[in-house]
Amino acid sequence: MTDKNNEKSIIEMAYFRFALIAPVIQGVFPDATKTAYYRRVTADMLTLPDGTQVRYNPKTLEKWEEYYKKGGMDALMPKTRSDKGMTRKLTDTTTEEIFRLKAKYPKLNATQIYNRLVENGFIKAAEVSVASVQRFIKRNDLKSARNINMKDRKAFEEEFSGAMTQADTCYGPYITQDGQTRRTYLIMAIDDHSRMIVGGRYFYNDNAYNFQSLFKEAVARFGIPNKLYLDNGSSYKNEQLSLICGSIGTVELHTPVRDGASKGKVERNFRTLKERWLYGLDTKQIHSIEELNRELANYIRKHNTTVHSATKEKPIDRYMRDLERIRKPKNQEWLDECFMNRKLRRVNNDATLSINKDYYDAPIQFIGMKVQVRYLPDQMDKAYIFYEGQHYPLRLTDKVANSRTKRNNGPAIDYSIAGGRIDV
Repeated sequence: MTDKNNEKSIIEMAYFRFALIAPVIQGVFPDATKTAYYRRVTADMLTLPDGTQVRYNPKTLEKWEEYYKKGGMDALMPKTRSDKGMTRKLTDTTTEEIFRLKAKYPKLNATQIYNRLVENGFIKAAEVSVASVQRFIKRNDLKSARNINMKDRKAFEEEFSGAMTQADTCYGPYITQDGQTRRTYLIMAIDDHSRMIVGGRYFYNDNAYNFQSLFKEAVARFGIPNKLYLDNGSSYKNEQLSLICGSIGTVELHTPVRDGASKGKVERNFRTLKERWLYGLDTKQIHSIEELNRELANYIRKHNTTVHSATKEKPIDRYMRDLERIRKPKNQEWLDECFMNRKLRRVNNDATLSINKDYYDAPIQFIGMKVQVRYLPDQMDKAYIFYEGQHYPLRLTDKVANSRTKRNNGPAIDYSIAGGRIDV
């Protein structure tokens, strides 16, 4: 298994553990005591991220709670591979084909679907078993012959503000900046109970880091949601976001596959924004994305202070009424740490490591070790190794400068001089 897959499985397992203890961390479990809650959730078999089913002792979850309170998400990461000896067999393309087959031929059983996947080249019989397909069908509730496209939709609303944030992306207008015409993307987050827009900004790219930046601003201004409800796009479903959510104590939820409409509130919010504001905006007079976002900020202020048709209240009033229940970040430094991207990297024998194909100098004491690197993609000059609670700064490798550096293990050779000059 590659380091990338190993890292992914470790993060998935850490988040699985966090999701089980999250109601206790957030103080929202419905049972009389947390012990009763732990007993209830461990009464039945639980399915791990790799599909394996296990039964846990309630005390195991109590230990995870203790670990999390002391060390956050890092303390929940398995010390060894969580999926040792197993492989993630079903690709996204394969699972899409399973959904398609079940929709078109609802009476097909798992074995019949498996045979079709093999015949059509989606999987190889030598690599994937019938049991893998059976587990996928069972986990996604595709066993019955009913019409799986029929969604059992019921209106829902969280009990208080801060309980859940919904977020999504929609296409924005084209604008011309510095002579270049580009499409924009609107990323928006709203509080489920109050309908208040807690984050909204246009970007030139719809990607994971842009959403994480917006989400961080929303948390800093309006508090930490207990749950975050998203679709299954790559911007919203990735290991880095799972680490962020676990670090701040938020449960990450996703819509059923190919069912983005289940995020009804944020989808309706996009439609309202277009009808009441965007369609009347002369985008030809907008010459920068900063200008477009200033116009958007004016719209958001108006939305948050106008009576909402569904709640009959102003979103800001509903939000403020629950202010005491909303969890706030400990401080800015803590928030910055939580939102750092994290990668596991092995330090080479020349005291370098790579991130996104660039090499960085690391302290020599980490040579040969696998370390956790924390960074922001647009601030790589502030990247560092996080080890035993301490920060060890990284520096972009400059091989020419390094050739002139005096080493502790002997005289340094200056290769800039013909024949080389030894400094002693």
